[in-house]
Amino acid sequence: MVAVSPPSKAVRSFLSESIKKHHSTCHREYLSYNFQLLIIMSETKAQIDSCRPQYDIIFAGGGAAACVTAGRLAAGDPSLKILIIEAGGHTRELQEHIHPALFSNNLKFRQELFWHHVGSKSEALGGRAPIVSSGRCLGGGSSVNFMVYARAPASDLDGWEKLGNPGWGSHELIPLSAKAETFQGELKSKSGHHGDSGPIKISRGGPEETFTIGTQFLETAAAYDLERGFIEDTEDFTTCDAYGPFHRYVDAETGRRSDTAHHYVYTQEANKNLHILVKHRVSRVIIENNRAVGVEYTPEETGTSCGLQNCLKAFASRLVVVSAGSFGSPTILQRSGIASKVLLELNQVEQIVDLPGVGENYNDHNVVFPPYLTSEDLVSLNKVFCATEVTIQPYLDQWKNDGQGLLVTNGLNSGIKLRPNEKDLTVLGDSFAHLWESKFANSPDKPVLCIANIAGFVRGEEGGKNCFQMGYFVEYPLAIGHVRITSGIDPFARLDFNPRYLEHEADLAVLRWGYKRTRELARRMKCFRGEFVSLHPSFPEGSAATTREASGPVAISDPDILYTSEDDKAIDDYHRAYVSTAWHALGTCAMKPREQGGVVDPRLNVYGVKNLKVADLSIAPLNVGANTYNTAIIIGEKAALIIAEELQSTKYGE
Repeated sequence: MVAVSPPSKAVRSFLSESIKKHHSTCHREYLSYNFQLLIIMSETKAQIDSCRPQYDIIFAGGGAAACVTAGRLAAGDPSLKILIIEAGGHTRELQEHIHPALFSNNLKFRQELFWHHVGSKSEALGGRAPIVSSGRCLGGGSSVNFMVYARAPASDLDGWEKLGNPGWGSHELIPLSAKAETFQGELKSKSGHHGDSGPIKISRGGPEETFTIGTQFLETAAAYDLERGFIEDTEDFTTCDAYGPFHRYVDAETGRRSDTAHHYVYTQEANKNLHILVKHRVSRVIIENNRAVGVEYTPEETGTSCGLQNCLKAFASRLVVVSAGSFGSPTILQRSGIASKVLLELNQVEQIVDLPGVGENYNDHNVVFPPYLTSEDLVSLNKVFCATEVTIQPYLDQWKNDGQGLLVTNGLNSGIKLRPNEKDLTVLGDSFAHLWESKFANSPDKPVLCIANIAGFVRGEEGGKNCFQMGYFVEYPLAIGHVRITSGIDPFARLDFNPRYLEHEADLAVLRWGYKRTRELARRMKCFRGEFVSLHPSFPEGSAATTREASGPVAISDPDILYTSEDDKAIDDYHRAYVSTAWHALGTCAMKPREQGGVVDPRLNVYGVKNLKVADLSIAPLNVGANTYNTAIIIGEKAALIIAEELQSTKYGE
């Protein structure tokens, strides 16, 4: 594996002047850890073609799926010359990436590790502009996410296949999930649903004392919710509506985060044909005669449009794979002339392929994390979540010593993929009734809501109070948004982005149900000491739902809180003010028939262009009822199989 050095400012200045004089340029990067760069100039087209920096495959983006696909291909055939161009930085052995519990500190203190996509102001959000963050580093979301081990229901994957995507059903994709993982712990020997020899490690992860809140949650649920049961394995692709412990992408033996960069790419240091260029952003795909032949990219440090003085090129003899995620991939295609005619004309981009679906079909999950006060003696991750460089040092020292301690866990210990019973359907109301019948009633593996408890206060300062959170997110929101460019040449320009959160009453109804359900569970847990009032709904004066601090929990047998229509409005207002992304963006380069707004076919080929594929979460045609890391891994593994098969074909590349 070879790290690619960005060209120096002096080199870029020289290149700019040469371009002005000669009107042509080419460069070849001989890449090594010594960061060498050779720039060759030529005036004739024949000379230019002969000195174009050549790779077999270029990956435009180095996120979770890209690392899986590129890593598998490089390991399978080390002679392949592969270049990964990633806009963010390296993650190798950096503590903010390898220590599981530091994910919260990254959200608050390491903003450079994320893209922050600002959406349109929305009346549905009380006039707020939503902000969706995504990973900005090698490994993408896998290097900065919450590490929740969650797998989509089998019916979701089968739904992809039914749209006209043979080979993308659960019978073919579930084995790829197992192939990627080593499942550590007791369940490994009890279930045939998990892998035991893959690069990605899954475990319960963390010291037992941090599981106390999760254990209390399960004990409370068993006593309070007599209708639903308990299960040890909540991630078998079929089980739903049962409480259980959570697992995480953490190696039980080393205490490290299990991400795709470290386990698929950084493991191949000896492979000198696998090249990685970080802190460079791909602007567009170079297309000649309807064939992708390379990419243009620009240094992240410029922060300005990709003009002649900054623009660099790399060329691929076999394939360009766009893999920059649900925001990056569609916008790269749009700047490349692949999108609707209206959008391209608006941004003065010459159209190459008319694909109106590029950038549409944006899907996500909506999440809220109401905090609750807890007893001071309960062990939580607040000491880590709100730590300074000084106060976190003892935990870093312990981790370095034995790979254990508070840094090993993400604090998400248990929960449920919840479906409504008859009583719940009444609470959800008429706005949800049609959705229930059309999507859920005949698909018992599909959850409506995911509930999880968190042993700490993930975001924000708690003013010295010990807290836990009850998170809940809508698994299949009706909200479908878009991601569009506002400049045809500037990859740094702000996007036209609208996720359309909470524009449907049914989505609000599910969140309202989630708040009521999680609050009833929280206030019966032994550690409960009241609501964190300022971060809960503002109920009308005198309401039975009023939040307050408490000396202890209510009895399991106490009646549920009765909410009035005014209380419901207060809950809805709260959600409009606080609902946010679950960091699960997908769907903007959908894999479905072209006439249905599709962008790629089942072989991940972009319609209308040869030697161009998309391989990341943007190809998901429909939403999935789970955290999306596992789905990204599956897509990466499937893409590797597809590409490897085509590379072996005599027809490929002709």
